[in-house]
Amino acid sequence: MRVEIWSDIACPWCYVGKARFEKALEAFPHRDGVEVVHRSFELDPGRAKGDVQPVIKMLTKKYGMSEAQAQAGEENLGAQAAAEGLAYRTRDRDHGNTFDMHRLLHLAKEQGRQNELIQAFYQANFAEERSVFSEGDERLVELAVAAGLDADDVRKVLADPTAYADDVRADEREAAELGANGVPFFVLDRKYGVSGAQPAEVFAQALSQAWGEHSPLQLIEQSGQGDAEACGPDGCAVPQR
Repeated sequence: MRVEIWSDIACPWCYVGKARFEKALEAFPHRDGVEVVHRSFELDPGRAKGDVQPVIKMLTKKYGMSEAQAQAGEENLGAQAAAEGLAYRTRDRDHGNTFDMHRLLHLAKEQGRQNELIQAFYQANFAEERSVFSEGDERLVELAVAAGLDADDVRKVLADPTAYADDVRADEREAAELGANGVPFFVLDRKYGVSGAQPAEVFAQALSQAWGEHSPLQLIEQSGQGDAEACGPDGCAVPQR
């Protein structure tokens, strides 16, 4: 069975949702028969590569909230991440264009290191002090090498803006065709879709159903709760106290 996950490195709910999904997968009896593929989805595709700004500033612009409200949302999101065992810097993070990271994830997929690279990007973006946006291409090379990729291969991709660009765009078109207007978005064997950073129990239910049934794509939600937190073109949902 194949599970495809549309996500963006700039999406905190993708970071949390990946951990929740992996918790469910770890407990799934048929986990050895599940292939996980990460697909590209840019939340801010129109942002120039060099246009980097503080996350708090970005949030106030996206949501029209005060800096205090944006910071409170980050603190609450940090608590949600901590509940999943994830480190999360609630202050002084920045935000920028993720296109090059998506291109590198396609390179990593060819080399069987995609999960390692996306986790390295998430860790760097949400937990580490150094930026994945403002330090230039060599920061991405460093992270990719740590994830098991060859430095020369990575530099060649970064030096050629067309490398894997079509693959990224194809993923994004496919997401739109499937009805995904936010991330994370999980598609299980093209039978079921799970939208947002749902609880691990919902992912466990989806894995069991997709493994044993054949049906058109259906959205699975937490009973009585509706959509879970996700990031979309207008930004990321800010958790409320």
